[in-house]
Amino acid sequence: AYIPLLAELAEQGYDCYIPKMPCNLAVFGVNRADDVIADHPDEKEWYIAGHSLGGAMASSYAAKNSDKLTGIIFLGAYPSSDISQSKLSMLSIVGTKDQVINREKYEANKSMAPQGAVYKTLEGGNHADYGDYGAQEGDGQATITREEQIQQTTEWMEEFCK
Repeated sequence: AYIPLLAELAEQGYDCYIPKMPCNLAVFGVNRADDVIADHPDEKEWYIAGHSLGGAMASSYAAKNSDKLTGIIFLGAYPSSDISQSKLSMLSIVGTKDQVINREKYEANKSMAPQGAVYKTLEGGNHADYGDYGAQEGDGQATITREEQIQQTTEWMEEFCK
Protein backbone atom coordinates (compact mmCIF):
# COMPACT_ATOMS: atom_id res chain seq x y z
CA ALA A 1 0.00 0.00 0.00
CA TYR A 2 2.91 2.39 0.65
CA ILE A 3 5.09 1.56 -2.35
CA PRO A 4 3.74 4.53 -4.39
CA LEU A 5 4.75 6.91 -1.59
CA LEU A 6 8.20 5.42 -1.05
CA ALA A 7 8.87 4.98 -4.77
CA GLU A 8 8.80 8.78 -5.05
CA LEU A 9 11.45 9.06 -2.32
CA ALA A 10 13.52 6.26 -3.82
CA GLU A 11 13.59 8.12 -7.14
CA GLN A 12 15.22 11.00 -5.27
CA GLY A 13 18.00 8.69 -4.07
CA TYR A 14 16.70 7.66 -0.65
CA ASP A 15 16.90 4.05 0.41
CA CYS A 16 13.45 3.04 1.63
CA TYR A 17 12.48 -0.15 3.41
CA ILE A 18 9.07 -1.55 4.24
CA PRO A 19 9.42 -4.43 6.69
CA LYS A 20 6.78 -7.13 6.42
CA MET A 21 4.49 -6.94 9.42
CA PRO A 22 2.61 -9.90 10.86
CA CYS A 23 -1.02 -9.73 9.69
CA ASN A 24 -0.05 -6.44 7.94
CA LEU A 25 -0.25 -4.63 11.27
CA ALA A 26 2.69 -2.74 12.77
CA VAL A 27 1.39 -3.45 16.27
CA PHE A 28 2.57 -7.04 15.82
CA GLY A 29 6.04 -6.07 14.57
CA VAL A 30 7.12 -2.98 16.50
CA ASN A 31 10.80 -3.98 16.51
CA ARG A 32 11.06 -4.95 12.83
CA ALA A 33 13.18 -1.83 12.29
CA ASP A 34 15.95 -3.58 14.24
CA ASP A 35 16.24 -6.17 11.46
CA VAL A 36 16.35 -3.51 8.74
CA ILE A 37 19.02 -1.51 10.57
CA ALA A 38 21.10 -4.63 11.26
CA ASP A 39 20.88 -5.68 7.59
CA HIS A 40 22.29 -2.31 6.44
CA PRO A 41 25.24 -1.51 8.73
CA ASP A 42 26.70 1.09 6.36
CA GLU A 43 23.66 3.39 6.59
CA LYS A 44 24.47 6.35 8.83
CA GLU A 45 21.07 8.01 9.24
CA TRP A 46 17.77 6.31 9.91
CA TYR A 47 14.30 7.83 9.77
CA ILE A 48 11.33 5.78 10.85
CA ALA A 49 7.90 6.64 9.52
CA GLY A 50 4.42 5.47 10.24
CA HIS A 51 0.90 6.11 9.06
CA SER A 52 -2.01 5.98 11.48
CA LEU A 53 -1.48 3.04 13.88
CA GLY A 54 1.91 2.56 12.24
CA GLY A 55 2.81 6.02 13.52
CA ALA A 56 1.94 5.00 17.06
CA MET A 57 4.16 1.93 16.68
CA ALA A 58 6.98 4.01 15.18
CA SER A 59 6.66 6.30 18.20
CA SER A 60 6.88 3.35 20.55
CA TYR A 61 9.99 2.08 18.77
CA ALA A 62 11.60 5.54 18.72
CA ALA A 63 11.01 6.06 22.45
CA LYS A 64 13.08 2.95 23.20
CA ASN A 65 15.61 3.26 20.36
CA SER A 66 16.21 6.96 19.77
CA ASP A 67 19.96 6.35 19.76
CA LYS A 68 19.56 4.34 16.52
CA LEU A 69 17.47 6.98 14.73
CA THR A 70 17.91 10.43 13.24
CA GLY A 71 14.24 11.25 12.96
CA ILE A 72 10.62 10.17 12.87
CA ILE A 73 7.84 10.97 10.42
CA PHE A 74 4.14 10.77 11.25
CA LEU A 75 1.50 10.58 8.52
CA GLY A 76 -1.99 11.06 9.89
CA ALA A 77 -0.51 10.18 13.28
CA TYR A 78 1.16 11.64 16.34
CA PRO A 79 3.53 10.56 19.12
CA SER A 80 1.90 8.01 21.38
CA SER A 81 5.07 7.59 23.43
CA ASP A 82 7.06 10.41 24.96
CA ILE A 83 9.98 11.30 22.69
CA SER A 84 10.18 14.89 23.92
CA GLN A 85 13.59 14.44 25.54
CA SER A 86 15.14 12.72 22.53
CA LYS A 87 17.39 14.39 19.98
CA LEU A 88 15.19 13.11 17.16
CA SER A 89 13.93 15.41 14.46
CA MET A 90 10.21 14.99 13.84
CA LEU A 91 7.83 15.69 10.96
CA SER A 92 4.07 15.35 11.26
CA ILE A 93 1.74 15.63 8.25
CA VAL A 94 -2.04 15.70 8.63
CA GLY A 95 -4.62 16.35 5.93
CA THR A 96 -7.39 18.89 6.37
CA LYS A 97 -9.94 16.26 5.27
CA ASP A 98 -8.61 13.58 7.64
CA GLN A 99 -11.60 12.59 9.76
CA VAL A 100 -9.99 9.45 11.20
CA ILE A 101 -7.28 11.07 13.31
CA ASN A 102 -8.30 12.04 16.83
CA ARG A 103 -7.67 15.79 16.68
CA GLU A 104 -7.86 16.25 20.46
CA LYS A 105 -5.16 13.64 21.04
CA TYR A 106 -3.15 15.04 18.14
CA GLU A 107 -3.06 18.44 19.87
CA ALA A 108 -2.56 17.04 23.37
CA ASN A 109 0.26 14.73 22.30
CA LYS A 110 2.31 17.57 20.85
CA SER A 111 3.74 17.76 24.37
CA MET A 112 5.39 14.36 23.71
CA ALA A 113 7.17 15.62 20.59
CA PRO A 114 10.83 16.61 20.53
CA GLN A 115 11.79 20.25 20.49
CA GLY A 116 11.69 21.73 17.00
CA ALA A 117 9.08 19.29 15.67
CA VAL A 118 7.75 20.29 12.25
CA TYR A 119 4.01 20.21 11.60
CA LYS A 120 2.60 20.34 8.08
CA THR A 121 -1.05 20.63 7.10
CA LEU A 122 -1.94 18.97 3.82
CA GLU A 123 -4.71 21.06 2.30
CA GLY A 124 -7.38 18.74 0.90
CA GLY A 125 -5.62 15.55 2.02
CA ASN A 126 -7.43 12.78 3.88
CA HIS A 127 -6.32 9.89 6.08
CA ALA A 128 -6.24 7.01 3.61
CA ASP A 129 -4.45 8.53 0.64
CA TYR A 130 -0.90 8.24 2.02
CA GLY A 131 -1.32 4.62 1.04
CA ASP A 132 -3.09 2.82 -1.75
CA TYR A 133 -5.49 0.56 0.09
CA GLY A 134 -8.80 2.16 -0.77
CA ALA A 135 -11.26 4.25 1.20
CA GLN A 136 -11.19 4.11 4.97
CA GLU A 137 -14.42 4.07 6.94
CA GLY A 138 -15.14 7.41 8.58
CA ASP A 139 -12.55 9.30 6.55
CA GLY A 140 -13.25 12.60 4.85
CA GLN A 141 -13.46 13.02 1.11
CA ALA A 142 -10.14 14.32 -0.21
CA THR A 143 -10.28 17.36 -2.47
CA ILE A 144 -6.91 16.48 -4.00
CA THR A 145 -5.98 13.27 -5.78
CA ARG A 146 -4.04 10.48 -4.12
CA GLU A 147 -1.19 11.29 -6.49
CA GLU A 148 -1.20 14.93 -5.37
CA GLN A 149 -1.24 13.86 -1.73
CA ILE A 150 1.69 11.53 -2.26
CA GLN A 151 3.60 14.16 -4.25
CA GLN A 152 3.23 16.84 -1.56
CA THR A 153 3.99 14.35 1.21
CA THR A 154 7.19 13.13 -0.46
CA GLU A 155 8.32 16.71 -1.12
CA TRP A 156 7.96 17.51 2.58
CA MET A 157 9.64 14.25 3.59
CA GLU A 158 12.57 14.89 1.26
CA GLU A 159 12.96 18.46 2.52
CA PHE A 160 12.84 17.18 6.11
CA CYS A 161 15.46 14.46 5.56
CA LYS A 162 18.05 16.76 3.92
